[in-house]
Amino acid sequence: MSVRVIIAEDQAMVRGALAALLSIEGDIQVVGQAEDGRQALDLLLTAHPDVLLTDIEMPHITGLELAAEIQRRRLPVRVVILTTFARAGYLRRALDAGVAGYLLKDAPASTLANAIRRIRAGARVIDPELAAEAWTEADPLTDRERQVLRYAGEGSTGAEIAERLSLSEGTVRNYLSEAMSKLGASNRTEAARIARQKGWL
Repeated sequence: MSVRVIIAEDQAMVRGALAALLSIEGDIQVVGQAEDGRQALDLLLTAHPDVLLTDIEMPHITGLELAAEIQRRRLPVRVVILTTFARAGYLRRALDAGVAGYLLKDAPASTLANAIRRIRAGARVIDPELAAEAWTEADPLTDRERQVLRYAGEGSTGAEIAERLSLSEGTVRNYLSEAMSKLGASNRTEAARIARQKGWL
């Protein structure tokens, strides 16, 4: 029985290459491709895949947010993160969101195909070097602080963030202040940079 896979990746060339590589495997069937997290979620509800192969940084909904949403809705799909980010913070958040696999994009194609098969069979496959680092430093940010900080790091003003998240400007300032304090940063830009570097954004 073939493994049904959906690929979520915002770079068209990478998405196409992954689909082509996996389609060569006789027992893996790519049943859908999405360019962002929102599109991927819609596809999951119609294509009913066994495995979702997703990047982390995508428009609208990130791969980690997508994994958390799948966990929240209890959708019967196993999630594999395929990323360039070898950051322990990302892996920890991925594991918290119930992902079954976390692999780096520089892994050989055969490694990815085998991982997908093992994950479909119920195993968990994590890049071994990252697994060792994953528990060295805890993420101090709350989900709301992370959200506010991400928008601030993208250059949004306090008023814009408040509008996007339906919060008051004062509340946004409080979240930013908390995040800066936890990260030992002197301003919001530095806080966003530190958090991104550690894989917490």
